[in-house]
Amino acid sequence: MSTINIGINDSDRQAVADGLKALLADSYTLYLQTHNFHWNVTGPQFRELHLMFEEHYTELSLAVDEIAERIRTLGVYAPGTYAALAALTSIKETADIPPADEMVTILTGGHETVVRTCRKVLAIAQQADDESSAALISDRMRLHEKTAWMLRALRANH
Repeated sequence: MSTINIGINDSDRQAVADGLKALLADSYTLYLQTHNFHWNVTGPQFRELHLMFEEHYTELSLAVDEIAERIRTLGVYAPGTYAALAALTSIKETADIPPADEMVTILTGGHETVVRTCRKVLAIAQQADDESSAALISDRMRLHEKTAWMLRALRANH
């Protein structure tokens, strides 16, 4: 690969890319979990949750591509196997199919985990003066904060 000269030194590009790898892993794990719950949700809120989960996993599928492409833009290979992503994620997988209300709780926690990852990676991108990565991360953080709020609102009476 040719030399990359985008105004960010090699070590900073690597540090940002490493942080983005963690964000990619969390986002992909949350995507898989959300898609799983979309397929398997049951109960009185089936239609509402089934459709909501579809909106969420569709958005996440676009997000993982954007994050991976940013990693590549920085000159680093993006992790692309289950094993690589599983080693990097902060989100705990669910082994079984929980009831619908627990799905909402689990996904709320997943979105909040992604927000915390975004905050860590945002600081790295800002330190590296990588405005492009910072903007991407900030946009992701805002979306996951809003999604977590909306999921929490479903459980407001609990």
